[in-house]
Amino acid sequence: MDSLDLQVLAQARDWLNEGHSVWLVTVIETWGSAPRPPGALLALRNDGFVVGSVSGGCVEDDLIERVRLGERVDRPSLVNYGVTKEEAARFGLPCGGNLRLVQEPLRASGWIDEVLARTERHELVARRLVLETGDVTIESARRDDAFTFDGLTMRALFGPRWRLLMIGAGQLSRAVAPIAMALDFDVICCDPREEYHMTWDVPGTTFSNAMPDDLAVELVLDPHCAVIALTHDPKLDDLTLMEALKSPAFYIGALGSRGNTQKRKERLKEFDLTEEQIDRLHGPIGLDLGSKTPAEIAVSIVAEIIAVRNGVALVQKKTGSSVPAVAN
Repeated sequence: MDSLDLQVLAQARDWLNEGHSVWLVTVIETWGSAPRPPGALLALRNDGFVVGSVSGGCVEDDLIERVRLGERVDRPSLVNYGVTKEEAARFGLPCGGNLRLVQEPLRASGWIDEVLARTERHELVARRLVLETGDVTIESARRDDAFTFDGLTMRALFGPRWRLLMIGAGQLSRAVAPIAMALDFDVICCDPREEYHMTWDVPGTTFSNAMPDDLAVELVLDPHCAVIALTHDPKLDDLTLMEALKSPAFYIGALGSRGNTQKRKERLKEFDLTEEQIDRLHGPIGLDLGSKTPAEIAVSIVAEIIAVRNGVALVQKKTGSSVPAVAN
């Protein structure tokens, strides 16, 4: 569900529409320490131009060389790399890693248009490829679905970009934004306070001066969203958290000390929230990294968001956090 894969599809479609021959290459299986996971995607043009990655290096070089030497697969086929230790080393697959790929000609771009349109609407979709015929169908998918390949059919997932809604346009938000964007988040900063929003100038982000709780409702927060309240102003933070905690957003956190976090939770009880919903709040926000500066605090916040997104046990939580640490 990496947005890079959506960019690969968009570029492949454009190349095809310009008259080029294009092949899609998908990682279907790995063993050992292969660098890219199943579902990772690459598009290869007939003149050797490439976008995306399946290994991060020598495998791409070999695929390009095959095309330049005239190899033109006309139906989906399997490609194996790293079967022997020597070959694994040659193709940059450490520790005897192995890589299995599906290479297929891109025959039409209509299905790509559908994938891009539906993911833009924040839908999660699956692309089903029948290897024997090359037939492609697009279907709805669920968040707990995974990439699958049974030897006959490949089913790959494409989803909306991860979104991060930040409440507050202060120094900490400026530090968080570029880190989150580097980790593939679409970053939205919201602050109605004129003294803050007039100076927001972080490239690549979206800014809103709407009331944050209204924006949270407007965005229709989904399981691909994280929300962090960073203003220290209860009038802005609490109402936004109320909306976020009722949503399926995968991470909701708020800046503040242990004491302020407890007071905030008491205030949230006055709203129409259950204990279970309130207990989803991460506060004090971030992992315990001994952070002092805005940049260090930003790292701790984004690290916690990534840990929650990846389902990793939170063993580095701050003492007294509303979401307790999980023991090793």
